[in-house]
Amino acid sequence: MAHIFLDESGDLGFKQTSSKWFIFTIVLTNNHRKIEKIVKKTRNSLKKKYKKVGELHAYHSQPTIRKRMLKLLAENKDIKVLCIILNKKKVYVDLQNQKNYLYNWTANILLDRLHNKKLIDIDDPIELYIDQKDTNKFIRNNFEKYLKDNFNKRGSNRVRIKIKPSHTEKCLQAVDFISWAIFRKYEIGDYEYYELIKDNIIEENLLFP
Repeated sequence: MAHIFLDESGDLGFKQTSSKWFIFTIVLTNNHRKIEKIVKKTRNSLKKKYKKVGELHAYHSQPTIRKRMLKLLAENKDIKVLCIILNKKKVYVDLQNQKNYLYNWTANILLDRLHNKKLIDIDDPIELYIDQKDTNKFIRNNFEKYLKDNFNKRGSNRVRIKIKPSHTEKCLQAVDFISWAIFRKYEIGDYEYYELIKDNIIEENLLFP
């Protein structure tokens, strides 16, 4: 069974204060238990006063924790990372005004790469976990239906999509660190964390280059 974990970095705002880039990141693995153990091991290394935190999040973590997590993930050769980077300054104005469509469409382009690169077998069962960012149930359900319909069009009829808060799913916390590291490269030109995980990245595509 293929396990796919999807997270994002940046935002889809188009104001001066918004991020310059928006990134979707996928981690594909056939052994998600290894990733869970890495997250648990990283969390256990926290100092006692930080262990009360419900989940690990790259943005709020200390540099030593970020590096430890990324180094451990990089050692897991079963992990395949794909990401799509949205250059927001080149997004058409009509798409800027349809953020939910832009969000769904961008995520689907990235998932489509799994099929194009033959990283998943259409006959195998697939579990797709997505970090729950939106509290609007209608938007979540619409996103899930959109993705499932597109999986079906590609011939993958055995996919289960689970939109869950990251504190309930350790693997989503791991993807957060990877996505954050890639985001830093584009947003502020910081390659330090990216270099730790770059060998696991098998595809890194710019949208609207």
